Amino acid sequence: MSDNLNTKYIFITGGVTSSLGKGIISASLAKLLQARGFNVTIQKMDPYLNIDPGTLNPYEHGECFVTDDGAETDLDLGHYERFLNIPTSKANNVTTGLIYQSVITKERKGDYLGKTVQIIPHITDEIKFRIRKLARTNNLDFVITEIGGTVGDIESLPFIEAIRQLRWELGYKNSLVIHLTLVPYLAAAKELKTKPTQHSVKLLLENGIQPDILVLRTEKSLSNDIRRKVAQFCNVDISSVIESIDAKSIYEVPLLMFKEKLDEITLTKLDIPQGEPPTLSKWKNFLSKLYNQTHEINIVAVGKYVELQDAYKSISEAFIHAGVANDCKINIKWIQSEKINDNIVNQIFENTDGILVAPGFGHRGIEGKITTVKYARENNIPFLGICLGLQCAVIEFARNVLNLPDANSTEMHPTTPNPVIDIMEHQKHITELGGTMRLGAYTCVLNENSNAFEAYQQTNISERHRHRYEFNNEYLPLFEEHGFFAVGRNPEADLVEIMEIKEHRWFVGVQFHPEYKSRVIQPHPLFVNFIKAALNYKIQKTVSN
Repeated sequence: MSDNLNTKYIFITGGVTSSLGKGIISASLAKLLQARGFNVTIQKMDPYLNIDPGTLNPYEHGECFVTDDGAETDLDLGHYERFLNIPTSKANNVTTGLIYQSVITKERKGDYLGKTVQIIPHITDEIKFRIRKLARTNNLDFVITEIGGTVGDIESLPFIEAIRQLRWELGYKNSLVIHLTLVPYLAAAKELKTKPTQHSVKLLLENGIQPDILVLRTEKSLSNDIRRKVAQFCNVDISSVIESIDAKSIYEVPLLMFKEKLDEITLTKLDIPQGEPPTLSKWKNFLSKLYNQTHEINIVAVGKYVELQDAYKSISEAFIHAGVANDCKINIKWIQSEKINDNIVNQIFENTDGILVAPGFGHRGIEGKITTVKYARENNIPFLGICLGLQCAVIEFARNVLNLPDANSTEMHPTTPNPVIDIMEHQKHITELGGTMRLGAYTCVLNENSNAFEAYQQTNISERHRHRYEFNNEYLPLFEEHGFFAVGRNPEADLVEIMEIKEHRWFVGVQFHPEYKSRVIQPHPLFVNFIKAALNYKIQKTVSN
């Protein structure tokens, strides 16, 4: 498999501190290049030793994003998809663990012919192979590679060395390094400090890499003097010192980078004709609507990991997209499910226009979620349950409507006499956690007489899954007899994907994760209709009062 000789490679590194927003800068540059007509993809190189984030606690790593091909990946891939509106794959997220696993597997097979296996060249060669693999399998103009962590971290060193080698192999007109750093503002001195940036670039230089462009995160606008100082002491053109000032929304960042000419400078340095500048009219229209909404509603979202905002990142972004589609500002109140019980449930959901029960694993906080579902069902409040949210809705209905008080999921209670949620029979003897997961995109056929069909406006859909337990079809006749219907099913395995209470205002539970497919320009239809139902509910409450 040969390289696409026309592909250009852009590497984005970070310094000073983590969480500066390399993923957003990567996605913003990709968006600008895409708007100019180029074919672009982004990949994330993560320096941790896990094979993927699938077994990581959300408090440790934030959300685990799932691709169509079933890869459990870093949450930055969600940003990539939301900005570019194109799917990513398992090739777009590579960890140190995956690199080492591949190299060790080759060593065990004898692929290295008895040679001593080392960081250089074997680990770095594997990293380079993964970077170039995307261009080899796709007709791409640009591959943007984001390196996780910060320069100077021990675990990042093989990636930095791989970039150094790759730039030499590709030629310096075919590759570019963008370094993102922090310019902190010291309130006591009332000035911005460039020394952290200088030290970060020095570390990069010590590893053999001269950055071509510097993007400086800052809460105060950079003066020309600051830019000149950074340019002089970091050996870059002053035009290549880019300001990345704090924004009200991440969706402003592409426009801010366009204003700073990041895409123009990138193309110039790579010796590529620029053509017509992007208009980004749809993007600007989205932002205009985001900041000028007519309506306002209150949504309560109940989850297990609410203390870390990145744990439910895709859900939060899907709400933003759906809010714009409904000309509606959404105030989201995140509630830790462990805090919910019958004594305070009325207080928690006072003035609520819609309720979402978020996904999760394990028994912790499960009863709080079930109490939440009961409140939404009995008070006719628009409800959306995602993955475990659907399963909690099933358990609640079985206990309180079907008179099966001991109904449960075998995940929470392995010997429950009424396993309304159970693991599939052929998975029961698999011991590795990943082996029992249903991951990636699966088809679903919708009942036309349903809220789901009204949202999608089609009968055949495809959605992404990340779960282990399923609705137990043995109980379906009893559920449907009492008004809780399966309105979406997987045709291959006859698994229940969507359930709705027909007599309810809007009560939908889905086994999949719709939030993974919500985009800035294409908000997810289920979220759009959920917000629409919540807005109508609020209007009806106002009229009746």
